[in-house]
Amino acid sequence: MTIDWRYTIEQDLGILSVAGYLGPEAVHRFGGAIGWVVARGTGPVILNLTGLRGWSAEGQMAITEAAHRLAEGGRSLELAAIPADGSLVPAGDCPDIPVHCDLTAALTAHGRGSSTPGEGQQEWRTDGWPA
Repeated sequence: MTIDWRYTIEQDLGILSVAGYLGPEAVHRFGGAIGWVVARGTGPVILNLTGLRGWSAEGQMAITEAAHRLAEGGRSLELAAIPADGSLVPAGDCPDIPVHCDLTAALTAHGRGSSTPGEGQQEWRTDGWPA
């Protein structure tokens, strides 16, 4: 089982939404999504996990690695709607990863009220992501 993803940027904020199960089989695809994010955006990134059914220890490590990769470029990673089966426990040397209860709360923390597409928004997604 793998994941599908959609990356949206609007002004200085990126939202990477992930759906499926972030397990060992999906880590490589998630890393590719993070590469896409690194290459195409600036500013903080909200990792929207609303569509994630769960994650493994390998999936959690992939998220902490993503936080490191983004921090190397001067960007931060925040989580929205972590799976109910546990919280992320990053390694001791991991950058701070704020956790929001849902995407609306994460957007509100950045002065945005909704995830409604705005002018100047760009979006990329995997073929499996619903249109």
